[in-house]
Amino acid sequence: MTLDDLPVAEFAFPGPLRDRLVAAILSGAKTATSALVLGYERAGEPFPEVGQRQAVVDSDGRRVAVIEMTEVRVVRLGDVDLRHALDEGEGDTSVAEWRAGHETFWHSPELRAELGDPDFTVDDDTLVLAQRFRLVDTV
Repeated sequence: MTLDDLPVAEFAFPGPLRDRLVAAILSGAKTATSALVLGYERAGEPFPEVGQRQAVVDSDGRRVAVIEMTEVRVVRLGDVDLRHALDEGEGDTSVAEWRAGHETFWHSPELRAELGDPDFTVDDDTLVLAQRFRLVDTV
């Protein structure tokens, strides 16, 4: 399978946040990510699977790296642990910091529009797809 054949892994929306996340992946600082289960359900997309490889794209849509899923699990937002928060590589030093940053993103107009719910909010019982990955290659 070539780089062009791999499914795409998009982190955040194109722009400064995606650029920071992709840089963290390329540096090896970011080895985990979180997504809303609801987002997968609304898009009709299957969850990534352990062993699956994906092409990471930058804000310009260029494929810049290959990652491989090493763990995929569904957890309540209230159960996300410190190890996961730290492994997201975004500089958070506590679960509270991690959650505040993610809530800002999950409550953003862009994400609410993508979900088709202008009033969407998360709480402790919101289901999160917690994923771990390893960097396989860079382009």
